[in-house]
Amino acid sequence: MSEGIVVIPTYNEIENIETIVRAVFSLETSFDILVVDDNSPDGTAAKVKELQAEFPDNLFLEVRAGKEGLGTAYVYGFKWAIAGKYEYIFEMDADFSHNPADLERLQASCKNGADMAIGSRYSTGVNVVNWPLSRVLMSYYASVYVKMITGMKIHDATAGFICYTRKVLETINLDKIKFVGYAFQIEMKYRAWSNGFIITEVPIIFTDRTKGQSKMSNAIIKEAIFGVISLRIKKMLNRL
Repeated sequence: MSEGIVVIPTYNEIENIETIVRAVFSLETSFDILVVDDNSPDGTAAKVKELQAEFPDNLFLEVRAGKEGLGTAYVYGFKWAIAGKYEYIFEMDADFSHNPADLERLQASCKNGADMAIGSRYSTGVNVVNWPLSRVLMSYYASVYVKMITGMKIHDATAGFICYTRKVLETINLDKIKFVGYAFQIEMKYRAWSNGFIITEVPIIFTDRTKGQSKMSNAIIKEAIFGVISLRIKKMLNRL
């Protein structure tokens, strides 16, 4: 058993899953992987099962009944990892928008004192590849908006490439996490920040997927806009 586990939610990631699994396992640092698949019709889970024969001690799979959203998939994976007593618990996309090699840098940040290390696209400028300008601006100013509303001094509030120490996820009440997309990422950071945990940002280069389809939608954007306001109100009322 490794001390770190990478939680990778999947829905129709057959084009990426084998490559990302092998990339993580090729790193010098040992990481386990938990794939949380939402019953992908393209056979993603079946491919993971094939790979488990090659990596029986390090690759794990949980298949849920259907598509329930990114946030709930991560919460499911976090609970699984906490039960497994992992010290470092990561969230990472399956599509190579996050470079697996950066897992080692995120873990090193936590080992050096951080409770939560964020793979940040915006802490040293704008480090995004292959996104149209409209999406870069939307993502960048979403973090500016979050900073204004919440007071968090985080440059990339919607980042989805993160290393948590176990104590952060044990402290946050995961059963109260209800958001799905960008708002989920914001809520996790806000709850960690509100509990006084040390949060660092590790600069990364984010590269848009080249295979498969993005899960972005107008509903996810709307959830983030109004979700931030609801989080701030809950904190003001001591209900966070």
